Amino acid sequence: MTTPVTEQATKPSRLQNLRHDLPASLVVFLVALPLSLGIAIASGAPLMAGLIAAVVGGIVAGAIGGSPLQVSGPAAGLTVVVAEIINKFGWEMTCLITIGAGLLQILFGLSRIARAALAIAPVVVHAMLAGIGVTIALQQIHVLMGGSSQSSAWQNIKALPQGILNHHLPDVIIGVMVIAILLLWPKLPPKIRMIPGALVAIVIATAFAVLTNSPAERITLAGDFFDAISFPTLIGPANGDWAGVLLGVLTVALIASVESLLSAVAVDKLHTGPRTNFDREMIGQGSANVASGFLGGLPITGVIVRSSTNVAAGAKTRASAILHGVWVLLFASLFSSLVQLIPKAALAGLLIIIGIQLVKLAHMKLAWRTGDLAVYAVTIVSVVFLNLLEGVGIGLVVAIGILVGRVMRAHMDARPFGTEGSRQWHVELDGTLSFLSLPRLTKTLSTVPPGAHVTLAVNADYVDHAISEAISDWKRAHEAAGGTVMIVESSHAKLHHAHTTRPKRHFVSRAVGLVPWRSWRRDGNGEAGASIIDGINEYNSRGSGALRPHVSELADYQDPDALFLTCGDSRILPNVITASGPGDLFTIRNVGNVVPTDPADGSVDASLDFAINQLNVSSVVVCGHSSCGAMKALLSESTDTPTTPVGRWLDYARDSLIAFQEHHPARASAEAHGFNEVDQLGVVNVAIQVERLIHHPILAGAVVSGRVRVVGTFFNISEAHVYEVDENGIVGQDGNSSDVAEDPAPATI
Repeated sequence: MTTPVTEQATKPSRLQNLRHDLPASLVVFLVALPLSLGIAIASGAPLMAGLIAAVVGGIVAGAIGGSPLQVSGPAAGLTVVVAEIINKFGWEMTCLITIGAGLLQILFGLSRIARAALAIAPVVVHAMLAGIGVTIALQQIHVLMGGSSQSSAWQNIKALPQGILNHHLPDVIIGVMVIAILLLWPKLPPKIRMIPGALVAIVIATAFAVLTNSPAERITLAGDFFDAISFPTLIGPANGDWAGVLLGVLTVALIASVESLLSAVAVDKLHTGPRTNFDREMIGQGSANVASGFLGGLPITGVIVRSSTNVAAGAKTRASAILHGVWVLLFASLFSSLVQLIPKAALAGLLIIIGIQLVKLAHMKLAWRTGDLAVYAVTIVSVVFLNLLEGVGIGLVVAIGILVGRVMRAHMDARPFGTEGSRQWHVELDGTLSFLSLPRLTKTLSTVPPGAHVTLAVNADYVDHAISEAISDWKRAHEAAGGTVMIVESSHAKLHHAHTTRPKRHFVSRAVGLVPWRSWRRDGNGEAGASIIDGINEYNSRGSGALRPHVSELADYQDPDALFLTCGDSRILPNVITASGPGDLFTIRNVGNVVPTDPADGSVDASLDFAINQLNVSSVVVCGHSSCGAMKALLSESTDTPTTPVGRWLDYARDSLIAFQEHHPARASAEAHGFNEVDQLGVVNVAIQVERLIHHPILAGAVVSGRVRVVGTFFNISEAHVYEVDENGIVGQDGNSSDVAEDPAPATI
């Protein structure tokens, strides 16, 4: 019963959180104020519409939304779309479209499909934002020069030379001043940068314009904040274009949703507090857009610039976002006259920097590294020179096309093998085999000469009828010309299935050779089934295709690098714990990984002789392991003459037991690692066998000359970790337990 009291005692109170949220809200307010005005100008909307959206975004989205630290308001990502809607339908109809988009967002949240908006490829979103940034910069550079922006990006580019020639110098000076401040601001000391650079730039530019009585064009407001609130009337579009209205609703809803969700994901990465509820966030964003449109404000999204500022300023709860909206409301209602002192060129300079910052070099580099640069380039060009919705649509089509090409691109290879003149050919088909692969398939098969004896290996997760039919036709024609074709299928997707059933993808969920049979083979009663036959079938269907390329060249010889002597324990996988493959290890297994001392026992000597003198291995490895049954038996056996085969065999390990009892250094080393007595004896046994091999008649000369080295290892099964062991024990430990605390990662193999 004490747990709830403890949790309550450790949970910060509202007053404690407010100590962080209040100053954070003021910082966010100072960032949001100039941005909201600038975005309203860039959108061609009434200036107060930007402040109304900031108030509603802060209070409504902040209170209802599912991302506690996200701050919402008018965003640069929607300026192009909103400007097009205003030009086409007028401001009042734009407000109705905003309401409709908000209702659609609420529907997204209630239907719990909010995460579906995240299915848009990030490269498309990055390019969309970059395209918006370029468009904003092209528009606002004309405003900075004292002119007005054109109707399209191409028109803005065409008008640029004329705008430069006919520039208005006072506007240019103020705009360049803002740009210079914003570019220099990140290089200033952190204490100064605590003040938002955008606010400083706008204040300095405005003060300069007022003090110098500059003729630069100022912002004009029609009435105060509450006069700007206008409730829309339900009217139809002037041209009767309801399809365009519905398209506008869908466009605003989708873009606002994607931008808000992506911003929420980014904000979650910036703090350790509660994670975002995406469905609730959609309901909050939709509610804010309904309210903003109803009051005459711009469309609203979650904004990463304000949100990241909120987190960096130390906000703890959603109260910060709500309070920031309250501060915007107080400023807009009490000090709106100050807004009319701001030069338009100052906000233009701010928007140009915002636009440039949307084009991120890091996103371009990422697109280049991931092979998506074509998607990025096509999307940004389409967004700039067509429109945002068409640009995103084209970008998605290109991204999906490239994805389909990658998914459907199968590995195909045909090559001869065997002795020269044997006319043996091996053809490999791996991956997804569909009709899209037919051109490459026919080209690959055409390289096989007539009359060749072909092994066709198919390892596919998907095979359709077109591929199956093409292979059947080629096989028939090749055999008619005197050749032979043997088809080996090592996957669950079979060629003959394509003729009898609808094709489907077959996915691999297990690593062949790493997962025990009992983990995946069960009979109808849940008991382990026929393990060995099932395992062979699993290998033939899924493993042989992966192994075949690595063993085909080793069909007639072997050239291992090491002899590996280990215990016969079923839990040891030599190739896995040495990261080796076919042809790397010449393996000997016996009970207890022991080297016999009786010259008459040739069970190990024969293998040593063959490995050293015939195969010329460069290493001999002894590998012991934890929880070894042989070591347990050695510890528990009496000193009487053993009567069982295992007991007689373990006589060869009696030296290890004696060394263990006499506190061999290897025992102290293992004890320092926290090993129990059985495992301590296992480590000592490895050290004794290493020493025995170094002086073994077959190895001694090669060891002295440096041609062969002897290595000891110990596999701790519970950790799945391999330690290196020499004649003194675990390498990197001297038996002092204090060293273990200082260096918990000893030398490993």
